[in-house]
Amino acid sequence: MAKSFVNSYKPPALPSLVENYGPDPYDVNFVFPIHLSTLRSARVELTPFIPALHAAPLVAQLVAAPALQRWTGSAFSTLPEVLTYVECFKRADPNAMIFAVHDRPSRALAGIIGLVRTSAPNLCTEIGPVIIFPAFQGTYVGANAVGLMLNYCLELPTASPPGLGLRRVQWTTNPINTPSVRAAQRLGFKMEGTMRWAVVLPDGKEGDQPRDGDPAGKPGNDSVLLAICADDWETGGREEARLRIDRA
Repeated sequence: MAKSFVNSYKPPALPSLVENYGPDPYDVNFVFPIHLSTLRSARVELTPFIPALHAAPLVAQLVAAPALQRWTGSAFSTLPEVLTYVECFKRADPNAMIFAVHDRPSRALAGIIGLVRTSAPNLCTEIGPVIIFPAFQGTYVGANAVGLMLNYCLELPTASPPGLGLRRVQWTTNPINTPSVRAAQRLGFKMEGTMRWAVVLPDGKEGDQPRDGDPAGKPGNDSVLLAICADDWETGGREEARLRIDRA
């Protein structure tokens, strides 16, 4: 039993590029089961993000359309950066998961959607990031993807198709990203407040400048917090999400 301590831990070296692609079959390492039948509509399908299949097309879109990362906490422009992020900050964390968004009519990769801050003991999660590629923005894809994720998270395991039975799904975004706030509200999320100075941003991102002597020395921003909970889902939320999906 340790009776003293030091504070000099260094994490293991990052995996090599090949290791970042992961094993085959790819172990997603998520705390909950993946119900593919729940993650599929007539026009959109969500599948686990597999780097060997999806990383290179994602990088191509991020490079071609830098605005896709305007509201994210990332600034990726190379394949190694994306692979390292997926492996070290998503797959290594069983409480995080990334899904590839597919447009079923064209069979094209249309974006990504993720879950973060998932807690199995507390039956809660947060949707993010949500990135829809330019060719599919303003179409049914975004609403379908978020609606499918809500079905997956909030439906009970006894439903058909089954869900996870979570009690709370939250959504955070920059307060000035009004399209994101409105999109969440249309799908049934309720405004809960603003978390001040919630995110440290990479250099070059829009945000507020920190105080002199700040240890990160980088800009930051507030985050608006919205949520939809199990009682919301059971008292009209399910129908509202379905209506938005069908209308999109």
